[in-house]
Amino acid sequence: MLPALLLMAISLWRISSGEWDIPFPDVIRFLLADTDSAQAFVIRSVRLPRLVCSLFTGGLLSVSGATLQGLLANPLAEPYTLGIASGAAFGASFGILGGEWAVMPCAFAGAMCALVLTGAIAHNGGRERLILAGVISNAVLSAGVTFMKAVAGDKIGAVVLWLMGSFSGAGWRDAWAVMAGSVAVMLPAYVMGSALDAMSLGEDRASVLGVNEGRVRVSLLVSASVGVSLCVSSFGVIGFVGLVVPHIARGIVGAKHRRVMIEAFMIGAGMMTLADGAAQMMGEIPAGVVTALCGGPFLCWLLAVRK
Repeated sequence: MLPALLLMAISLWRISSGEWDIPFPDVIRFLLADTDSAQAFVIRSVRLPRLVCSLFTGGLLSVSGATLQGLLANPLAEPYTLGIASGAAFGASFGILGGEWAVMPCAFAGAMCALVLTGAIAHNGGRERLILAGVISNAVLSAGVTFMKAVAGDKIGAVVLWLMGSFSGAGWRDAWAVMAGSVAVMLPAYVMGSALDAMSLGEDRASVLGVNEGRVRVSLLVSASVGVSLCVSSFGVIGFVGLVVPHIARGIVGAKHRRVMIEAFMIGAGMMTLADGAAQMMGEIPAGVVTALCGGPFLCWLLAVRK
């Protein structure tokens, strides 16, 4: 209940604040009434889609991180662990050079190729080999992103700024994309929550309990790849959210994955929205910079207190 109330308060603050502050009562009135005023346009066409994008991006990345941490039994797992985000970043960087229309399909293709590459390297291996394969894929694809920056020419500024992750200029097209990605990640993760609980006990015990580990693993990896690719293609690379938030959620609701997914989504949505608000207040710097500056020290503290 408390995370939901906090999320509502954060959303109201975000949609009412900016270069042009609008009182809460007027925000509600402009959202509900059919008016063509300048304030109504700012709320409906600028602030509301940006708010939706930040909410669902934070939730999507957090649930993806919680899913991968449960799937791999690794507290440091996140979309970057298996090279999924790096693959999407490489594809999107390639798409930027080809034109704006190519960014999203190229990001999706890059994420899928990264997943295939990781799976091929870890063929018939266990969780440890899958993680190692992800590290290798991430290194290769990160080098590919660096190569794309080197050959970007006069578009290098756009590539570098995009790689930092920002919600500036987010519209309803981006909002619909990230909402679809959130459904693609959240639905399978929630439905297979009990299977994740069993797999967290160990691979052998999960098989005894009747869990088809191969099917669960492939389904959740594909769903995470789809969601992250839609997120990265729209807003760039935003780190640490998918790594830190699942730990906070588990500290609040315990280890049951279905409860963790719901809690992680709400906490991640709130944190991402706060980060975007802070980024805008500091002169529209990339939100990914804020999450990295806050998430890095927080993760160090988390590891220190849990040693």
